[in-house]
Amino acid sequence: MRASDWEAVEAVYRQGIDDGEATFESRTPSWEDFDAGRLRHPRLVAERDGAVIGWAAASLVSRRQAYRGVIEHSVYVARSARATGVGSALLAAFVAQADHEGYWTIQSSLFPENAASLRLHLAAGFRVVGRRERIAQAVVGPHAGQWRDTILIERRRGSDPSDDALA
Repeated sequence: MRASDWEAVEAVYRQGIDDGEATFESRTPSWEDFDAGRLRHPRLVAERDGAVIGWAAASLVSRRQAYRGVIEHSVYVARSARATGVGSALLAAFVAQADHEGYWTIQSSLFPENAASLRLHLAAGFRVVGRRERIAQAVVGPHAGQWRDTILIERRRGSDPSDDALA
């Protein structure tokens, strides 16, 4: 993902906000804010016929050294490209790049109503680790004013915390 992709990335992001099933965000950020708040790698766009139809990006969970391998990610797919395999391909490429960069945990939170995203993530090796009930109220979209739950998910590289690949 480059600055030149931002207009298309922002449009896909806006769809996720407007649909009300992807985020608590109420507006898209500027490119500068988005860029400053996300890691350079992994950060991807999916394209079809030269047009951006999806994106994935991550932020550090904490600046503390102990959490250096833990990131929180987002994956967005344009309405026109949903249920076509784009999300699966994008998430697989994102996970591969995160592994290559040395991250050992990828986490996120999803609305329980976003069954497609939950299925996508479970198929990619993520697991449900918890649920936050009535964590926040939506401020835009079809759920505006309603308390929303989120499902916490994670994918861990390797299974043994002492594994050298995790150090």
